[in-house]
Amino acid sequence: MGIVSPSFNWYKMTIYTGIKYTMTEYDSRRILAAFIRAHRECLPPPPKAVGRRRTPGLRREELAEASGVSVTWITWLEQGRDVAASASALTRLAEALRLTPAERASLFDLAGKRDPTSPAEPQADLLSDLLTLPSLFVGPAYLLDRTWTARAWNADAANLFTGWLDEETKERNLLQFVFLCSSAKLLIADWPERARRLVAEFRADYSRRPGDAAMQALIDDLLARSPLFSQHWREQAVLNREGGERRFNHPLHGVQCFLQTTLLVALQPECKLVCLAPPRTSGIGALKGRVSVA
Repeated sequence: MGIVSPSFNWYKMTIYTGIKYTMTEYDSRRILAAFIRAHRECLPPPPKAVGRRRTPGLRREELAEASGVSVTWITWLEQGRDVAASASALTRLAEALRLTPAERASLFDLAGKRDPTSPAEPQADLLSDLLTLPSLFVGPAYLLDRTWTARAWNADAANLFTGWLDEETKERNLLQFVFLCSSAKLLIADWPERARRLVAEFRADYSRRPGDAAMQALIDDLLARSPLFSQHWREQAVLNREGGERRFNHPLHGVQCFLQTTLLVALQPECKLVCLAPPRTSGIGALKGRVSVA
């Protein structure tokens, strides 16, 4: 079973290779500044706080005290200045901001530091045999690349995802389907919540590669074309993958229910094999044969 990560993550669900974009060091600092400021403003004032506040959340001096750093350091970070940030300082900042594991990972990724609690980076060689993986599963299954464009899928996935993976459709990016295709709102039950979570989950991936030109081009395109994506993106929410029930309102087959699972490929961790299985079967679906590519 060598190519699949041993941790099968259930998650809620819910390339683009166009515009040239060069992510500068300043861009990374600006994104980090907005991230820290947004999460600071979400925190409640400390119990000892008195008096009326004109702005929400913690003040910079309160965050600095909780993190064991100077107010100047926090201020400069939020201004996007070129400030040295050690792993230990980022660890204290993450704890003071009460970040979730996904948010903590984004903080370290944006700061260009490795979280001392995170595992080592796996090998990232592209394997052409990955494209055969969806065909090994019974039930809808598809393979996403780092920008969440479907690179391979089976017939069940094509039948389910009309408007995205069917033969008549040319654009295969999942985010563009969800936010720019009107049929997605009809197909995906609880579409508003799925769309919100999708943005937060994609931000977790983006924060690990803030200099990726293809990812940035995709984001810029969605910001320009989808007000809802723009709204959710600016919220700075970050979520890890979660699993559970997925319901669809298929135009021909009516309501369909699945349990969704993501398999992470050990040798190509930015690739995701997404599997949908009927609730009566195993969450990762039935394998037609043994998966052995590594």
